[in-house]
Amino acid sequence: MKAGIVGLPNVGKSTLFNCLSNAKAQSANFPFCTIEPNIGVVNVPDQRLEKLESMVNPERVVPATVEIVDIAGLVKGASKGEGLGNQFLGNIRETDAILHVLRCFDNDNIVHVDGSVNPIRDKETIDMELQLKDLESVDKKLEKVKRAAKTGNKEAQKEEAILNAIKQGLEAGTSVRAIEISEEDRDEYVRPMQLITDKPVMYVCNVDEGSATTGNAYVEKVREAVANENAEVIFLAVGTEADITELETYEERQMFLEDLGLSEPGSAKLIRGAYTLLDLETYFTAGVKEVRAWTIPVGATAPQAAGVIHTDFEKGFIRAEVISYDDYIKYGSESKVKEAGRMRVEGKEYIVKDGDIMHFRFNV
Repeated sequence: MKAGIVGLPNVGKSTLFNCLSNAKAQSANFPFCTIEPNIGVVNVPDQRLEKLESMVNPERVVPATVEIVDIAGLVKGASKGEGLGNQFLGNIRETDAILHVLRCFDNDNIVHVDGSVNPIRDKETIDMELQLKDLESVDKKLEKVKRAAKTGNKEAQKEEAILNAIKQGLEAGTSVRAIEISEEDRDEYVRPMQLITDKPVMYVCNVDEGSATTGNAYVEKVREAVANENAEVIFLAVGTEADITELETYEERQMFLEDLGLSEPGSAKLIRGAYTLLDLETYFTAGVKEVRAWTIPVGATAPQAAGVIHTDFEKGFIRAEVISYDDYIKYGSESKVKEAGRMRVEGKEYIVKDGDIMHFRFNV
């Protein structure tokens, strides 16, 4: 599961990616490794994992991760192959969610590709290119579906109506995620098409240092513009984040953050936000050998969660022994949770909750 960083040239996109790549300098819990020049696996900061580490004192700690992709800057005409258009659109189609960086700061020394700062215009530029590409996909699909619909096929007629609604929305400049379609129809007819503007999106407003804690008027305009998209909006000062990562010691970085009125780097907020955007959650295993955060989709069953550790665990699943995170913290250890009668035994139908601490019993 990966999130792609997109944006126009010179909005701070690559600087943000580099900040995430340097996040290892902020804390021991932020390692970063490069798979390709523009893809990084970043650890998800989680205070619960740190708390479990302090209580269990394991030999090693393994956090959850999220994959971040730095996608080449887009220009007008990308849907027709301008600039790196085809490569850009191919790369973004392969991601599961979009982190859309918008320039929300004034600085005469940093040239804007369109000559002035206007995050709403920038958003619309990228939206239009993505919508045009989706329109191509919908038109191709419609050609096939119309033929079947003409024969009286009820299913095809329903799909044709949904595709026409999407086509009309895209032609009116509305992204697919903001078009009113029932969740059932979206699952059956829309999601299999993997339309770019149907992907979940987070708007990342790149602000100046003075706006790092409060945001600014540009950010408010972005919030208003995306109100119908069910999208998240966050703001951070990317240039300042880059300066923080250059500091050598943890103490220096903390002092810098405190001077700004921040409790943690904005990159940590962004990484957690990307994890949530991908519809992921965490369960833990905790023992003296290892305390580990495991990533699962929201709504995963106990056997599916076990399968993340090893496929044999899912095949031979018998039961799961489950402790809620709050109970573990309250009683202080697994043995004391058991004494208090707060460990639960769950079967195959159990839906794992974010933060569960689990042991699996299986037989292969």
